[in-house]
Amino acid sequence: MTHTGLLIERRGPVCLLTINRDAVRNALDAATARALDEAVTQAEADPSIGAILLTGAGDRAFCSGMDIKEAARMGAGHGLVPGRGFGGLTERRRTKPLIAAVNGAAVAGGFEIVLACDLVFAADHAMFGLTEVKRGLFAFAGGIQRLARQMPRASALAMIMTGELVPAQRLYDLGIITEVVPHALLLDRALHVIGTMLDNDWQAINNGRQLYELSAGMEVNHALALGNAWGKATLDSAASRAGIAAYAGLPDKHSDA
Repeated sequence: MTHTGLLIERRGPVCLLTINRDAVRNALDAATARALDEAVTQAEADPSIGAILLTGAGDRAFCSGMDIKEAARMGAGHGLVPGRGFGGLTERRRTKPLIAAVNGAAVAGGFEIVLACDLVFAADHAMFGLTEVKRGLFAFAGGIQRLARQMPRASALAMIMTGELVPAQRLYDLGIITEVVPHALLLDRALHVIGTMLDNDWQAINNGRQLYELSAGMEVNHALALGNAWGKATLDSAASRAGIAAYAGLPDKHSDA
């Protein structure tokens, strides 16, 4: 399915979204940003979808941020979706994992989208940067805020204040990227890892992801109390009973079988 610069596919329980504007290095114009926002909203509402995988067309760019030519005509900021950020992603509250397969340069808003993802697979030639400073702007839609949480200060400020690009391997070494792989293997590798992830209980995946995000901003005692409250509610769930019984090689005595 093609929709306003965005390809939407199903790969089993995975919704694959491809920014399809290679001629402009997959920059997001307002229409494509809205399409991306709508596609993620629909995927979030579909119980048969367990995860969302985002990539770009071609091998030059994952996403180069906002469409500069459109911004010159209409003013900057049209790729921002109210309440959900750039492309409908950088401020969105999600219930499902969002994974990036970075096929080329991810700069400006494109890097902000990457930083909002849960897992990041990058082609070995991919480059990353917050280039807004070179245009008299700064990465206020999540880039600076997430670097402050995810990257050491000196490395983060160098990206923020110089706008220079950083290779995928360097960001892997800093813990920003999950894996660096050859471009030819990128999508297959991302789908394989997602498949392994989705072999687990989907609710347990999302509980773990949400507890991690909440814990990052809490004192450890509060985070432990929250984890205990959530954990006790799931200890006797059907999924937990089945998983424990299967691991032990025993039938689930609570099942109807």
